[in-house]
Amino acid sequence: MTTWLVTGGAGFIGGNFVLEAVARGVKVVNLDALTYAGNRDTLASLDGDPNHVFVHGDIGDRDLVAKLLAEHRPDAVLNFAAESHVDRSIDGPAAFIQTNVVGTLALLEAVRDHWKSLQGEAKDSFRFLHVSTDEVYGSLGETGKFTEETPYAPNSPYSASKAASDHLVRAFHHTYGLPVLTTNCSNNYGPYHFPEKLVPLVIAKALAGEALPVYGDGKQVRDWLFVADHCEAIRTVLAKGRVGETYNVGGNAEKQNLEVVQAICALLDARRPRADGISRASQITFVADRPGHDRRYAIDASKLRDELGWVPKYDFERGIAETIDWYLNHQDWVQRVLDGSYRLERIGGVA
Repeated sequence: MTTWLVTGGAGFIGGNFVLEAVARGVKVVNLDALTYAGNRDTLASLDGDPNHVFVHGDIGDRDLVAKLLAEHRPDAVLNFAAESHVDRSIDGPAAFIQTNVVGTLALLEAVRDHWKSLQGEAKDSFRFLHVSTDEVYGSLGETGKFTEETPYAPNSPYSASKAASDHLVRAFHHTYGLPVLTTNCSNNYGPYHFPEKLVPLVIAKALAGEALPVYGDGKQVRDWLFVADHCEAIRTVLAKGRVGETYNVGGNAEKQNLEVVQAICALLDARRPRADGISRASQITFVADRPGHDRRYAIDASKLRDELGWVPKYDFERGIAETIDWYLNHQDWVQRVLDGSYRLERIGGVA
């Protein structure tokens, strides 16, 4: 049986990835620190499944990681573990450096030592896949797209910490020979998304009848990637990617933030109209922009398409509709998340 060690597998993207991997017959050893965005509820359907081993722990704990590697001898390590919210990185950058830089370094050291102990086919086929973001590239103007050759120019503490982790992964390949792969993805959305990010935040506030905050003029552009497409891309890179290479993953769905909010409002109006009959678009409220807010991201994923044959299956219209239907049908999951420390407050407002 194929075995993967997945870090951060109780988070949004990692959780979706773990659910799909186990459903496909992979044994997953799931290491997660269960910080604010980690949620065991996401993995509830795997309770009692022998192919899912959950371990509460930190990627910065080298002894724990070494123990898991020695005990389970995974065929690959996939690193989803990260502090990932730009606004939180503005308020408290130290946690992002600790997890995304120091933690990734400790993980790499443990994985390197384990890989060196392997022999034959086990060593040759072993992979370390690092999941990163397009935000490491900085901001684009009205034209152009990020490619794998775009120079790094991170503009937030979050993106700077992810850029540093990417560089460490590259360095461990070139210095020690560790067989690494890196993916840099655009904005994900879909089921099990922690409700501080734009899509689930807007859904929650729209249903609650609250103001829908839109930063600045709302014309910031992002490429939107449905999480199931992202998971498939990661599996594709793991199976067929060239060692040492980076692959950009995008959804071919550039949208202004305001367009995304308006689309959510229209779909909610159709599925669960307000009692007064007024469109939820009336709840949109423009607020002061985020400090250092990048204007536009756009991903060129042609390398992934041309070399490995991956293309997204979901356009934005299908993906956002399925996302809203999931949230409407899983309000119990949302409410349990909101029972914790996060209360949909505005963060990241300090310049």
